[in-house]
Order: sequence, then structure tokens, then C-alpha cells
Amino acid sequence: MSPLDRRTFLTALASLGATFAATHDRAAGAAQRPAGTDNPRRIDMHHHFAPPAWVADVKGRPLLQPANTRWTPEQSIEDMDRGGVAAAVVSITNPGIWFGDANQTRRLARACNDYGAKLVQEHPTRFGFFAAMPLPDVDATLKEIDYAYDTLKADGVGLLTSYGDTWLGHSGFRPVMEELNRRKALVAVHPTAANCCRNLEYAPGVGPGSMEYGTDTTRAIMGVAFSGDAARFPDIRFIWSHAGGTVPFLAGRIEGASSGAKAALPDGFISALKKFYYDLAGAANRGAIASLLQLVATTQIVFGTDFPPGGTSAAVAKTLRETGMFKDSDLRAIERENAVRLLPRFNA
Repeated sequence: MSPLDRRTFLTALASLGATFAATHDRAAGAAQRPAGTDNPRRIDMHHHFAPPAWVADVKGRPLLQPANTRWTPEQSIEDMDRGGVAAAVVSITNPGIWFGDANQTRRLARACNDYGAKLVQEHPTRFGFFAAMPLPDVDATLKEIDYAYDTLKADGVGLLTSYGDTWLGHSGFRPVMEELNRRKALVAVHPTAANCCRNLEYAPGVGPGSMEYGTDTTRAIMGVAFSGDAARFPDIRFIWSHAGGTVPFLAGRIEGASSGAKAALPDGFISALKKFYYDLAGAANRGAIASLLQLVATTQIVFGTDFPPGGTSAAVAKTLRETGMFKDSDLRAIERENAVRLLPRFNA
């Protein structure tokens, strides 16, 4: 067989394999749903995975939830099938990949992204992935963006709200924002607890996830807005976790500060918030939703579960419906249509 014939044969074989995987995924999903249930074909935009290289390096570190170390692709697919989730866009979660060693962070970013791309290749209709980035190493992050998009065909980029004690919006991160804007990137931002605030002893038995994650999200959103990055890079499509942290509740108070930041926020803080997207992972409750709906239309809200520690997709969807705060058309938009608008490849 000539080199050209061999290349043609292998290309056709790969295409056939992808087609078979997609057909198998759809059939398996249909088979797993209990008879007589609806098929909303939800898209979970906040769903975690745990590549083996990541698990090996994060065990025993602060902010790690044990459920994440036990993750498998099969676990996700089973939960998705039971909860009417057609696809999940996966990302890594706390404690992230930055532990003070730049070489380790670059290695982990590449390992996570190669694993994510392979997961999508094996299950093309069931998974997407947000590529992990080796921030705060800006040069390495620029290289990883190129690799993630040009080689791995990532669906977007995953960032944390802060790195050490440096939040998104910092001027040192501007080259990264410039490149993400050039690529019109979809950027999912996951909260963490900054070094300053993860060990504050203000209440016994309260971990950082109870309050600091929401607060760190607010700091990051303010950083992006008040630095001028939101206005400077309008083609970045940010998705903020957990309904935007405490921002919806505090937006009116923060708006007052924007009067002194006209260059960065020419139309004010609340106007900038209306252009972002927000997932409902860990926020499917009336208080969080009521505050968020004061800021944005349902076109800016997407479905998320925070699986595996966040609970099952069926339970999250049930809780969301039981709030009684959305019309059926709004739920269809939140659970699927808005995500398809952001990631058209899932419109199948």
C-alpha cells in the first residue's frame, strides 16, 4: 500500500470510528432513560472530570473534594443518562493545577488537556471540554491556548477566579485576555479560595467552599470589569459559576463605585454584567435565582451540576423546576438552547 493510500485508509477509518462512537453514545443514552420520561437533552456546562495525572498530583491538597478523585467517564455518562443530559462540557476543579511550581503546572495542563481531548474523541456527542491553563505563567498559557485550540480543538478555556493572591483582571494577565478575545473564546471561570482568605477563622467548622468561593467569584468579576478588560475584550464570552457568586446581591452597591471608573466601565457595572453568562451549578435556589434575574435575562443563564460533588443531574434539574421561577420556554433555554448558541456543535 502506498503512503497516500495508507493515509487515506487511516483517515477513513478514524472517521468511521467517530461516527460509530457518536451513534453508540446516542443509542446508549436512549436505552438508559426510564420508559415514559421526557428527553430534554440538557447540556451541563459545569461538570468536572479528573484525569489520572491530575488525581496523582492533587491528593491530600487543600480544597480537594474526595468525590472528584473517584471520577470515571462511565460515572458521568450513567448520571447524564439518568438525568436527561445529552452532553457535558468538562473542566478540572479545585485545587486546580497551580501549586507554586511552573514546570508542574505546565505538565498538568498538558496532561489534563490531552485527556480531555481523548475523552471527546471517544464520546464526541456526549462530552466537550474546557482546556486547563497554566496561569499564572502567562507565556506558558499563551502556548497552551494555541495547542488547545489548534491541535486539540477544545470547546473553550477554563480559568480560576484567582491564582495565589492575583485575580482575573490583573494587568499581568492582559496578554492572555488579548489572545482569548482574538479567538472569541468561551471562558468558564471556576471559583477558588485565594491564599489570603482560605484559612480565616471567623466561624468554626466552615470551609472555604461555603462562602469564599462566592466571594472570590465576585472579586474576579469586579477585577475583569473595573480593570477595563470587559470593555477592552468584548469577544470573550465569560461564564461565571454558581450564578455569579455574591455579585447579583451586591450589584447595586458595586454600581455606585463604577461612577469613578468611567474609562473602564463607560456604561456602568451592571451594564457589563448583562453581557456575561452564568451557570446555575450550586445555585438552584430561589434566593440566588431571584437576585440573578434582576440582572440578566434567561438568555444569559446555562445549566450546570458541579458533578460529581454537586449531586446528580436528575436531582439538580428537579430542584430547578421546583423553584417555580421559570416558564417551560425559559427552562428549555437554560437547559439546552443557550448552550447550543454558545457551542453550536451540540445542536444535533
